Amino acid sequence: MKVNGSHTLKAPIDKVWEFLMDPDSIAKVLPGCKALAETRPDIFEGTLEIGIAAVKGSYSGSVQLLDKERPTSYRMIIDGNGKRGFVKGEASIGLEAQDADTILSYQADTQVGGLIANVGQRMLSGAAKMIINQSLKKLDKELAGNAAE
Repeated sequence: MKVNGSHTLKAPIDKVWEFLMDPDSIAKVLPGCKALAETRPDIFEGTLEIGIAAVKGSYSGSVQLLDKERPTSYRMIIDGNGKRGFVKGEASIGLEAQDADTILSYQADTQVGGLIANVGQRMLSGAAKMIINQSLKKLDKELAGNAAE
């Protein structure tokens, strides 16, 4: 499954980068995030509770950050498992300064297996986009809330 898009954030690029590199900050914007911690440099493990249709359930997994080019880009290797199946994939994140704002772009290519895979591409793609959009809206709010810092 491939998912991509972009979003304009009302914050400078350095502030966005710092936020995206902090597991405590990221945990605040991931819908259903119950735990997220850096277990080794650039490797994070966490648990998500997702409540969307056939994808509903608890998932645990890891994210590894690679090819970090401060403050403009990085890659992520994603590996998650739950009772309903698994997801494995790779995502690229790009940040571009535009005046006082930052344009965040993403491209992800994932594989799903188990019961989740039986749901169908269209529903999975819709659920992924919903989770991404919820995260981006929360990211906007968190960055705006920290604007005075």
